[in-house]
Amino acid sequence: MELKFGSLLRFTTPTILLLFLLSCYTFTSTEAYDALDPNGNITIKWDVITWTPDGYVAVVTMFNFQQYRHIQAPGWTLGWTWAKKEVIWSMMGAQTTEQGDCSRFKGNIPHCCKKDPTVVDLLPGTPYNQQIANCCKGGVINSWAQDPTNAASSFQVSVGAAGTTNKTVRVPKNFTLRAPGPGYTCGPAKIVKPTKFVTQDGRRVTQAMMTWNITCTYSQFLAQKTPTCCVSLSSFYNDTIVPCPTCTCGCQNNITQPGSCVNPDSPYLASVVSERGKSNSFAPLVQCTTHMCPIRVHWHVKLNYKDYWRVKVTITNFNYRMNYTQWNLVVQHPNFDNLTELFSFNYKPLNPYQNINDTAMLWGVKFYNDLLMQAGPLGNVQSELLFRKDKNTFTFDKGWGFPRRIYFNGDNCVMPPPDAYPYLPNSSLRQNVSLLMLLITLLTSLAINFACV
Repeated sequence: MELKFGSLLRFTTPTILLLFLLSCYTFTSTEAYDALDPNGNITIKWDVITWTPDGYVAVVTMFNFQQYRHIQAPGWTLGWTWAKKEVIWSMMGAQTTEQGDCSRFKGNIPHCCKKDPTVVDLLPGTPYNQQIANCCKGGVINSWAQDPTNAASSFQVSVGAAGTTNKTVRVPKNFTLRAPGPGYTCGPAKIVKPTKFVTQDGRRVTQAMMTWNITCTYSQFLAQKTPTCCVSLSSFYNDTIVPCPTCTCGCQNNITQPGSCVNPDSPYLASVVSERGKSNSFAPLVQCTTHMCPIRVHWHVKLNYKDYWRVKVTITNFNYRMNYTQWNLVVQHPNFDNLTELFSFNYKPLNPYQNINDTAMLWGVKFYNDLLMQAGPLGNVQSELLFRKDKNTFTFDKGWGFPRRIYFNGDNCVMPPPDAYPYLPNSSLRQNVSLLMLLITLLTSLAINFACV
């Protein structure tokens, strides 16, 4: 059958457009899936501990089951919508941000009467009679792999105008979690088997009257419109320093958007930075650079030995508005299965692909470098990694010595393009002669020969 070009064009144009739209949809819908932490989530467990004359008392606990993504200051904010006309009589370990309209109550006034309350954690130093276990950390929750003992946060809530039995209670809906900004999407509450509690002496087990769970997952695509970190590369065998790609996290535009970045030599730097405490904005105030990222991770292939090779990793903070506490770095490289020694960082292998040990989680040593200071002379941390060579796989050719991907605080950092990686001087695969140059040379040679004739 003969198919004319016009009919083929009419057929392929809508098809190509459809495939493009589908590919875009696929990209955005899979942003919430993290290949290095496929089971990571925050699970909220709501345990009804006891019944009251008009409702119940519950303990709400948030478990951070994410391997390397934590909730940093100013902490989490949890919200939901009541199914009926419930009110909150009192709370311990947390508080609502607004009381709402409680004018219909006489005498005892509830803690919150809003249909959609918003709850925040209490600060450290809260009086003991207002605390419960795992509360009062300012909303900060560490990651599961980095500090599992501090990977949970709890509060107690006394709910009124609610059901007083398992059949009359209605679970809240429309849960939202900000940590501290957007990024998390929470599913509906699901009633599960009541939680069982073991006493401290281990001799008695009690259980909740009723329990429901809410699962929240993170998406970097929802959290911010632009990346938050980038990677630069260098090596001992090449003088080229590959910087972060230009405009990775934004472009310098102080003409149309004044204040988008700060020059470190500016006389107004101190006054601008001092304003950070008066603003509730989470937007970073970054140092003016070509990449405009708050965080840059530099990977330097430093030395080559007979049986080993050494890498230096430097993390630099360009954000004047943020001190990164309990920071962490996740690096994927095939030689992490032979990591011999690590200096001044903690290390834990992550095995998202079971038997393949190519992913490492790195973080600072407590009280030494676990705090990445704001932009400035002290705004960096660094370490060196010593790898043992595997003769079957080791090579410096084709950029093998550089990481496959890097995450900072759970966000994927932008890598330079592979063709920009530092290459071996004797590499035959990387020639600085293009096809155009060869063509020009050939034409020039022909022109000279023709002139001589």
